[in-house]
Formats: sequence, structure tokens, C-alpha cells
Amino acid sequence: MKSEFRNVSKGAVAGYWISTVLFALQMSFTAYAQLRLPQVAQMFAHLGFPDYFRVELSWAKLAGVAALLLPIIPARIKEWAYAGFAITLVSALFAHLSVGDGVAQWSWSVGTALLGAVSYFFFRRVAG
Repeated sequence: MKSEFRNVSKGAVAGYWISTVLFALQMSFTAYAQLRLPQVAQMFAHLGFPDYFRVELSWAKLAGVAALLLPIIPARIKEWAYAGFAITLVSALFAHLSVGDGVAQWSWSVGTALLGAVSYFFFRRVAG
């Protein structure tokens, strides 16, 4: 990806890395929480998801984070990671809304999705 940064403003590159690192930290934290915190496992059960899905989703998130952060990963793979994160976050919002959860439960998915959108916006600027 480094060669793809030619003729791109330093501000766009900085915006990309800042938003992407923050997004990656958030997704990594949620993956960790899904794997380690009992209250998060209980929330998955509350949403009606089987336990194996929580574990599978956590590892997929960590793989997506690696795809976004490693410069050697091709842009097309990064696009798929962004798509996977978008599907995950929209699905989380719908899952919370479908069981009647309040803003406190679903706002994290919306905030994280907005951060991911900013990261993707800058990705498109720096990757061409």
C-alpha cells in the first residue's frame, strides 16, 4: 500500500492512519470482549445468537483488523475487510433493535460504523 500513497496529501494519509487505528482498536476491543467477558457472551445469548457465532465473529474481526493494518495486504482484501465490518455493524444494530434494546446497547455499533466509514473514506483517498 505504501506505493499507493504517492501524490496523496499528508493530511489524507494522516486521516487514514488515525481513523483506521482508532477503528482497529475498537474492533479489537470488541473481539476481545466477545471472547473473554461473560456479560458480552450473555448479550449474544440475549440477541439469540449461538455461542459458536460469538467466537467465530471475534476471530473474523481480528483477521479484518490485521488486513486493515498490515501494509502488505492488497487493497482488494482491505475492501473485503471493510465490507465485512460494515455487514457486522449493521447486523449488530438490527439485532439490538429487533429485541427492543435501547440506545445504550445499540449506539456502540452506530458509533463504530461511523468511525469505520471515516476510515474507509480516507482509504479510498489514499488507495486511489
